[in-house]
Amino acid sequence: MAKRPSTPPPAPESAAQRPPRKAGRPTSAKPPRPRAAKAATAEEAPAGPRSAPAPEAPAEAAPFAFPGADQRQMIETLSLNLARAAMTAQAAIAEAALSQADRPAALSPDPFNVGPAMTQVMSGLAARPDKLFAAQADLFNRYMDLWATTTRRAAGEETPAAPSNDKRFKDPAWSENPMFDVMRQSYLVTADWMNGLVSSVEDIDPRTKRRAEFFTKLLTDAFSPSNFLASNPAALKALAESNGESLVKGMQNFAADLERGAGKLKISQADYGHFVVGENVATAPGRVVWRDELFELIQYDPATEKQREIPLLIFPPWINKFYILDLQPANSMIRWLSSQRFTVFVCSWVNPDVDKAGYGFDDYLEKGIYRAIAKALEQSKADHINTVGYCIGGTLMGAALAHMAAKKDDRVTANTFFAAQHDFAEAGDLLLFTDDHWLNEIEQQMDAAGGVLPGAAMAETFNALRANDLIWSFFVSNYLMGKDPPAFDLLFWNADQTRMPKKLHMDYLRSMYGKNALAKGEFEIGGVRVDLSKVKIPLYFQASREDHIAPMNSVYRSARAFPNADVTLTLAGSGHIAGVVNPPSAHKYQHWINPALPATLGEWQAQAEERPGSWWNHWADWLHARSGDWIPARDPQKGPLPPIERAPGSYVKVKS
Repeated sequence: MAKRPSTPPPAPESAAQRPPRKAGRPTSAKPPRPRAAKAATAEEAPAGPRSAPAPEAPAEAAPFAFPGADQRQMIETLSLNLARAAMTAQAAIAEAALSQADRPAALSPDPFNVGPAMTQVMSGLAARPDKLFAAQADLFNRYMDLWATTTRRAAGEETPAAPSNDKRFKDPAWSENPMFDVMRQSYLVTADWMNGLVSSVEDIDPRTKRRAEFFTKLLTDAFSPSNFLASNPAALKALAESNGESLVKGMQNFAADLERGAGKLKISQADYGHFVVGENVATAPGRVVWRDELFELIQYDPATEKQREIPLLIFPPWINKFYILDLQPANSMIRWLSSQRFTVFVCSWVNPDVDKAGYGFDDYLEKGIYRAIAKALEQSKADHINTVGYCIGGTLMGAALAHMAAKKDDRVTANTFFAAQHDFAEAGDLLLFTDDHWLNEIEQQMDAAGGVLPGAAMAETFNALRANDLIWSFFVSNYLMGKDPPAFDLLFWNADQTRMPKKLHMDYLRSMYGKNALAKGEFEIGGVRVDLSKVKIPLYFQASREDHIAPMNSVYRSARAFPNADVTLTLAGSGHIAGVVNPPSAHKYQHWINPALPATLGEWQAQAEERPGSWWNHWADWLHARSGDWIPARDPQKGPLPPIERAPGSYVKVKS
C-alpha cells in the first residue's frame, strides 16, 4: 500500500503572513484553483532514439494519484471543522446535562396525554380492518407510482418532478436532484398517509381524535428530511462551500441557545441584540401618567392640533407586551391612531412575579380595567371613553362590559375587539392543552415556579401550534446552515414573553377553554354572574382568516354572543398578529366587510364584500362616528396626572 510522503508540501504562505484568526469562528484556507500542468511540446522533448510510441495517458487524473497540496489542505480543513463542530455540540450537551442534573425529573413522561388518545385511535382502526387494508393498499399504490416515475427518470426520460408549495423544500435541488426528489416525495407520501389515516378514524371523541391528529402532525413534521444534515441538499451545499464552517457556526448557535435556555434548548428566532425597547422598538412619543402595582397608563403625544373628544384606551393581552402595536414607526398602530386625531391611552401590564400569584380576574377587573378607565378619564377630563381589548385582553374586556351593564356603568361608549374570544366552543388547537391532565401539569409547573407561569412555557405552546414555521425552520437555518437569526422586530417581540399569575391563568383556562362559562352566562367576576346579552353598546370585532390562536369561526361565534349589541365584524387577511398589525401604507392582504351577522360564518363570508389592503381605515371611520366632537389636542404633560417618565415606561422593559 502506498505511503503518504512523510514531509508535507510547503504551505502557500508562512504562518507569520496569515491574517489573525477571529476568536470563536471557524477558519479555513481559501486555496487558489488548481491549474492543469502544461504539456511538453515536441521542441521541449529530449533528443534520443525513437521507440514505439507509448499509449496516450488518459485526460483525467489517475485514480490512485495523490491529491495536490490545495486539495489536501481543503480536506484537512473540512475534517478539522467537522471535528470542531462535533466537539462543540458534545460540550454543549454535556454542559446542559450537568446544569439539569440537580433539577427534578419531568412531571410526566406524557404531558400532552397523547398515549390514551393514540390507543383509542389504534382501537378504532383495529375495529375497521377493511379501512386499514384499504389505507395500506393506497400507500402501496402511491409508492408504486413514485417508484415508476423515479425509474423512468433514472433511465433518462424527461419526467418533470412533482411540484410542491411546501416551504421546507423550496431549494431547487429537492426537485432537480433525483435522489433528493425521491426522498422528498417519499416523505410527503408517507406523512400525508399517516395524517390521513388518523383523521379517518370514526366513533371516538372529537377532542381525543384532534389530540391524536395534532401529535401525529408534530411527529411527521419532526421527521422531515429537511431537518437532517445528511438529507438536506441546501445544508450539504453550505457545508461543502464553506469547508465545514457552516456546521461549526451552527453548533456554536446550538451551544449558545442551550446556554440561553439554562440547559434547555431555546431556539433563537431573531437577532435579539439588534433591538432595544424604547430605542428602536416602542418609540412612539408619550408619557407614563399613572403607575401602580398592576399597570402603567401611557398617554401618547398628539400628532395633530385637533383630537376627538372621547379618548381611546387600549387593553392589550397580559400574555404579551403591548408594543406589538408600536414596533416601528411605519407599522405602529399607536402612531397611526394619533395621526387619525384620537387621544390614545395604553394599559401596559406589569410582568407579574411571585408576589402576584394570587391575582385573579377580580383583581384585573377592579385594579386593572376599572382603575385604568378612571385614570384615563381623569387625565383627559372626559366623561366617556372608547376601549379596545386585544386577544385575552378582549376576553377580560367582554366580561367587564357585561359587569358594567349589570352595574349600570355607562362610561364606555363603544368597544373594539382585536382577535378576541368569548365563546370558546371552537377555540382551535389550544383546546388540546386544556384537559384536566394538562391543566394539572400546568398547575404543578406554576407551583414549582413559585406561583407564576414562566414566559417560556406559553412560548413553547404557541410555537408547537406552528412547528414548521416557528421551530423547524429556525432549527435548519440556525444549526444546519449556520446562519444568524434575522433582525426581525416581530419575532423579537414574540420572544419577549411575560409571566402569568397562577390564579388568573388557571381560572382562564378552566372557565373559558374548559367550561366555556362566559358564553353560557356562568362566569362570575367582581361578585356578579355576568350576562353578555346585557351589553348594548356598539362593538367592533376584528377576526383574521388564518388565525391559529383565535380562529375566525371562534371570533364569529363570540360576535354573536352579544345579541343585543350593535355589532360590526370585519375579517382580515393573514393571521393572529399580521392580520391585526397591517398599516394601510403597507398595501398588504385584504379584508372583508358585511353589515349583517347571519347564523354562520360561511353565510357571512358568502355575502361579504372583499376590499384590498388594511381594515384600519374602515375601523377608523367607525370609531370617528362614535368619538364625539373636535377639541384642542391634549398634551400628556399638561393633564391633571403629573407625568412619571417617557413612553414606553418601565414595566414593558422587565424581562421574564
